[in-house]
Amino acid sequence: MPNGSLHRASKRENDAPLLGAHMSIAGGPSKALERGRSIGCTAIQIFVKNNMQWLAKPFSKEELDRFHTFIDPPRTVFGHASYLINLSANNPDLLARSIQSLMEELMRAEQMCLPFLVLHPGAHMGDGERVGLARITDSLGCVFRALSDAQCKIALEITAGQGTTLGYRFEQLAEIISYFPSRLRACLDTAHLFAAGYDISSKDSFWRTVAQFDKIVGRDYLAAWHLNDSKAPLGARIDRHEHIGKGKIGLEPFREIMCSGEFRHIPKILETPKKEDLKEDVINLRVLKSLLENKHTRSGP
Repeated sequence: MPNGSLHRASKRENDAPLLGAHMSIAGGPSKALERGRSIGCTAIQIFVKNNMQWLAKPFSKEELDRFHTFIDPPRTVFGHASYLINLSANNPDLLARSIQSLMEELMRAEQMCLPFLVLHPGAHMGDGERVGLARITDSLGCVFRALSDAQCKIALEITAGQGTTLGYRFEQLAEIISYFPSRLRACLDTAHLFAAGYDISSKDSFWRTVAQFDKIVGRDYLAAWHLNDSKAPLGARIDRHEHIGKGKIGLEPFREIMCSGEFRHIPKILETPKKEDLKEDVINLRVLKSLLENKHTRSGP
């Protein structure tokens, strides 16, 4: 178990897909486990601190103890880095703050024994993609040298390519990963893929996109799926998440992800809009599970 709890999953639960949603850590990280379990999540994603603040109070021993000894946690728990972090910033102060913040978040993830931390690669802010990619690899080098013993990996998330954001092409992810292959992984977001121009709206086009990822990045680097429909049309390069089956993508890629044995052990996480009562998560999870229930599991195209 990623959080070191004493929980022993039943065979029925182990047969269930690794499926869940992003959960708030308000009230302490163990509260995220509680929230996820309350709606049947077998996997959850969390921020390791307040997403809109650069710094945070260290975890107390009591907070970490409650997290690690939670009786019935989801089978997989991983982190997401703050959206404030920009490893490609051209402002020296912002770049230094971003590097320091990522170091802190990795250390917090280490304390929780999380397997990886999802990160948006960064935005070049007008300096061009080549310069921006170089800054990202330099920044990651600073982080990894400072935390050379850290076990928690970073999973670079495919982006929609909005503005000057980098990481919207598989080639960009592959280039960054090539510098630190033992420390980096990838996270594929369905809404971002679609908005970036990867047509995943049909079975055939979805598997063509997966084949491109396998060839350019490599399936072994896939750490997680973010399951989000898109308010934006194909190639719009606008990052707007929508409820499953309610956006421009449709249900087909979600059916393939849920039903394919190839993604059985890859956690699948919702980042769709919701309120504190989590009712929207419940509805979206029900839609995803219905795709699995109504179709035989299959492997690949």
